[in-house]
Amino acid sequence: MAPRSTAREDMVLSAIALFRENGIEATKLTDVTTHAGAARGSIYHYFPGGKQQLVEEATRLAGGAMTALLEAGLPERGPAATLAAVVDGFRTQLIASGFASGCPVAAASLDGTNWPAGRDVAGESFTAWEDAVAESLAQHGVARDRANSLATTAVAMLEGALLLAKAQRDLRALDRVESELGLLLDSVLGEQRPG
Repeated sequence: MAPRSTAREDMVLSAIALFRENGIEATKLTDVTTHAGAARGSIYHYFPGGKQQLVEEATRLAGGAMTALLEAGLPERGPAATLAAVVDGFRTQLIASGFASGCPVAAASLDGTNWPAGRDVAGESFTAWEDAVAESLAQHGVARDRANSLATTAVAMLEGALLLAKAQRDLRALDRVESELGLLLDSVLGEQRPG
């Protein structure tokens, strides 16, 4: 039997879900406690730093989850297949939410003026994602500078496609990025294979 999550964990997970759909600015602490089924006053017990602390922790958890997914998938499946799986996950998330759900890490970046700790964690998360992809590409024989550039391109394409798909309420951007990114990576990785 899986252990029951704590009220604190429930609030962090609720914050992630709400930040995905509403952004950070529009999400109130009472929204988080209601969504988590927690007592209204409990948020300051678990998060004495208030919303700033909650934003930071939620962004760190969401960013870390994607980093873990990449680090687990890249060695086993390779860059192209792993990034295609990320797109597929985004696609599933958008459909399930009626195109309301986006990236909570991007939300921390976009709303970062008022939540600098969250913005800083978002930057760290994006860097970790780039590093994971770059490391995989380098292990597949791509020169380190080129691997770093391709990793930044891949993360930017994925995040941009998710944003476009959400705004346009259409999967076309994700489909196109999946196709183009796959072709790009196949081309680059094909160059690394002996003729």
